[in-house]
Amino acid sequence: MIIRRLAAEERLTHSFPLQAYAFEPSPMVASRVDEYRAYLPYNAGNRTLVVEEDGITTAAVSAIPMRQNLHGHVLPMAGVAGVATHPLARRRGHVRALLHQLLDEMRAEGHSLTALYPFRASFYERFGYVGLPARRTAVFSPADLAPLLQAELPGEVGWERVGAGYQTWRAYIERCLHERHGFAVFPDFRTVGLRDRDDRWLLTAVRDGETVGAVTYRIDDHGGELIADDLLADDPYARASLLQFFARHVDQVERIRLHLPANELPELWLTDLAVHVEARVSRPGSSAPMARLLSLGALAGLPTGAGRVTVELVGDRWLGGTHLLDGTTGRLDVLPGDSAGAGTVPTATLTAAGLSALAYGVLDPAEVVIRGLGEVPTDAATELRRLFPRALPYLFADF
Repeated sequence: MIIRRLAAEERLTHSFPLQAYAFEPSPMVASRVDEYRAYLPYNAGNRTLVVEEDGITTAAVSAIPMRQNLHGHVLPMAGVAGVATHPLARRRGHVRALLHQLLDEMRAEGHSLTALYPFRASFYERFGYVGLPARRTAVFSPADLAPLLQAELPGEVGWERVGAGYQTWRAYIERCLHERHGFAVFPDFRTVGLRDRDDRWLLTAVRDGETVGAVTYRIDDHGGELIADDLLADDPYARASLLQFFARHVDQVERIRLHLPANELPELWLTDLAVHVEARVSRPGSSAPMARLLSLGALAGLPTGAGRVTVELVGDRWLGGTHLLDGTTGRLDVLPGDSAGAGTVPTATLTAAGLSALAYGVLDPAEVVIRGLGEVPTDAATELRRLFPRALPYLFADF
């Protein structure tokens, strides 16, 4: 078994066919190769590793160099994608070997976080990943938005093809990256695909010359659906401005379908809004994202409560040893476990998934114990809650 990194053009003949078999209708039609060739520039900066046996590619995995917000700090993040194995080579440890080498390399290059969309969550939990909230889908009739047509809202909306408005959209997404916990964005070489395809409308809410909300969308047919991507808004006024625009499509489409962050509650937007809200997680098919820390350096300096706890990290390739987590200054310090006074503070034993769950804010210390991701005595749980309060990370990027 040989593991090697692919050159860009090799993806057409080595990794893309495996991904197509794993995630698309099969057998692949010949025209799909041309589509993949057109897609090559948007993979230019990816790192793709493959397993080869007797000259045959039997497994592949890629990492997209991304950035993610962890409690206000924007850090390099490796987005793992395209994990696929030849059907005759499955369950032979190829993906494990590829992930180990891929994450070794990405960590060495400074990526302190990593995220993915799993084919099976339990498989990646063994690699230290923990689940993040899934985006919601809301479906409703534009007729139910009618009360918004009477509302006097500050600012105005902008409407253009996304190709023309790409820089506006990109600038707003960049601001969301710096303001929203868990938010992740693609590198420029990947993101420009949205501009080049130009197959969406871009709707923006603008106030005092500043973009305060944005959503891209398309309409599948007259009498059909207005299908929106993630609705992003700084505040209720911005959200209402975007929805007010959609209300004007009452005689054009039957339904509006849009994606939402987990903290949006569309059932409270309007009094008589009949809405179906769904977060669907299935296997195989639709998965919620997962993420993990690749380096303890990701925690250094995070805003935190005044907790103090010693953690022993076990069972992981990248995170290990005993460390003192000290938040008494309001910023998290990660110190050696034998630091002065460390022996007088509570101690918890955590897996990488357990620590990642706490750092992202998705599990309470008690849930970490229930899930088998660590051993957390009561006194240590109290300190960990101070250091890592519950939060709702929103990954945004879909890969």
